[in-house]
Amino acid sequence: MKRGQKWTLGVGIAGAVLGAALLAVAWWLPTDEELAARLTAEAEKRLGVKVTIGSAHWALLPRPAVVLNDFRTRQAQPVVIGQLTAHLKARTLLDRKPVFGRIEIDDAVFPRNSVRVFHGPAGASKPDTGDGDSVLLERLEFRNLTWVSHSGIAVIYDGEIDFDAHWRPRHAELRRPGISPPFTLTLKRDGDADRWQARIHVGGGTAHGNVALKSAAGGTLHLSGQLNPIDIDVASALSSFNRRSPVSGKSSGQTVLSADGKSAGELADSLHTRTVFSVNPATILRIDLEKAISTLGKEHDGQTALQELTGQLDTQNTDEGMRATYTGLKARAGKRSVTGEATVHRSQVEASGILFLAEGAIGAPFTVSGPVSKPKASVPPASYAAAVISAAALPVTGTGARTGDAPGGPVEGSEQQPVAAAPVTAKEN
Repeated sequence: MKRGQKWTLGVGIAGAVLGAALLAVAWWLPTDEELAARLTAEAEKRLGVKVTIGSAHWALLPRPAVVLNDFRTRQAQPVVIGQLTAHLKARTLLDRKPVFGRIEIDDAVFPRNSVRVFHGPAGASKPDTGDGDSVLLERLEFRNLTWVSHSGIAVIYDGEIDFDAHWRPRHAELRRPGISPPFTLTLKRDGDADRWQARIHVGGGTAHGNVALKSAAGGTLHLSGQLNPIDIDVASALSSFNRRSPVSGKSSGQTVLSADGKSAGELADSLHTRTVFSVNPATILRIDLEKAISTLGKEHDGQTALQELTGQLDTQNTDEGMRATYTGLKARAGKRSVTGEATVHRSQVEASGILFLAEGAIGAPFTVSGPVSKPKASVPPASYAAAVISAAALPVTGTGARTGDAPGGPVEGSEQQPVAAAPVTAKEN
């Protein structure tokens, strides 16, 4: 037999084998209706909620793929996926152990309150169901994915994740489409170690650093990391996540983050950050602090210019959204200064502080509480009168007694939210 004939015969045999394999796979495959029913049952089993799927379709050529349309959970706030396309690795089909080369998600809505009730598929801490080091999904891409926070704020993201074994991201990027200045979060794995370089661009500044993951007894994971926010415009940073900022100015500082859990979801739910920050100069938007003090809280419209604003912000994800706690707050505006602390949770602010009308003067304590969008200020008349008298007497006597170093800065407390947006992207949970 001639060499050319041998090659022709070989190609023919290969084609016949491939054709037989495809026929066998096609014989195993369900109809579109059967596929939709099977996927619905499997999703309900894994998620623990009722599910509907508009349509599902298999395709073997040019490459094996499954397409789902109009996936919805039956919840008060349904999880919705407009279209999900799963591209399978052809060589894995005959073994009936499919590996996904790529999954694409388009036009999805994920309300946090709905996602949290899922039983959930295998998380990052659970072993692969295939071979020990197998990769069941190589790449996840999502476009126009809307995340709805606990308080109902909707934020749209695009992104992609390339996975190593055990669901470890090799490379990941998260973006806010149409935002200027742009927001991007990029993770890059350091070799095979459970350590990633993090690069964040937000509010015209940066918050680069690193994160690491360690396994503990019982399958618990510990996440730790450090970020260095630099020159982040706090108003722009909050605007990137559809929030209004009560303060303007560029913030810099240092952030430490930590979390513990047995899955990616548990890690996100337990995330804690601690940021030591400074905003120099800063402007309190929509509130004139001196007017609020002088009118005993009856009037406060305007702005307050500050030469400096410093403090520490701790954020803690909870079942009811993120709690932000501000401590050691210090603000200075000319000879005026404020010290204080504040807590912001569920769109409510509770804060207290002391305003010193002049260096060495008796401080006037005040409190602020209520909705962050429209808080109420309260100032004891007697303490304010004492502070005014003390401040007026200082130029004459050259002395003064500063009293009270109470926690406060209610206005400052509600303003510092923007600083939190740089290290956590995001976010309220």
